[in-house]
Amino acid sequence: MTSIASVTLDVADPEAAHRFYTTAFCLDTQIRLRASEAPTTGFRGFTLSLTVSQPANVNSLIDAALDAGATSLKPAAKSLWGYGGVVQAPDGTIWKIATSAKKDTGPATRQFDEIVLLLGVADVAASKRFYVGQGIAVAKSFGRVYVEFAAGSSPVKLALYRRRALAKDAGVSPDGTGSHRLIIGGDGGSFTDPDGFAWEAVSPAPAP
Repeated sequence: MTSIASVTLDVADPEAAHRFYTTAFCLDTQIRLRASEAPTTGFRGFTLSLTVSQPANVNSLIDAALDAGATSLKPAAKSLWGYGGVVQAPDGTIWKIATSAKKDTGPATRQFDEIVLLLGVADVAASKRFYVGQGIAVAKSFGRVYVEFAAGSSPVKLALYRRRALAKDAGVSPDGTGSHRLIIGGDGGSFTDPDGFAWEAVSPAPAP
């Protein structure tokens, strides 16, 4: 089964971005960084999410991100599905921190359960067919609205959402031009999907 081996963000200052991600989210090897000045404006068509076990962890991670220089796009709040908020990192990447839990079950930590890469696409059904054709197995599918793929041993889970809906969920305008500033590394070869998201062939990381 094809899966994500790595996610690389193109950033203007990799050292500054590394400081932010290690300080705010305790991310080190999970997200790769590469120097780039590729033109980009507005919404880049994707978000990254940290899913956590309780609301206190959402608050802890968002507070740490804001202290490290992030901008709040959506303050943490309750919703029908749980509790979460959205911030934008100094490099421009949008991060959502969320939990499906409604109540805390322990002290606040900055631990997260998984990282989810959500791609905003023009046609969810068409993109789903494309990715299935690339050997990526579907875990959940809700028609033309949302698709989640099986992560397997991947450090990052892949999901698809309609671009406008994803932008609305992130609290930004759907308009944007230029580079996605994102490279997805996988073991299924190099290709570009229907919405211009580029994949590069990367060998899976050895098991610990």
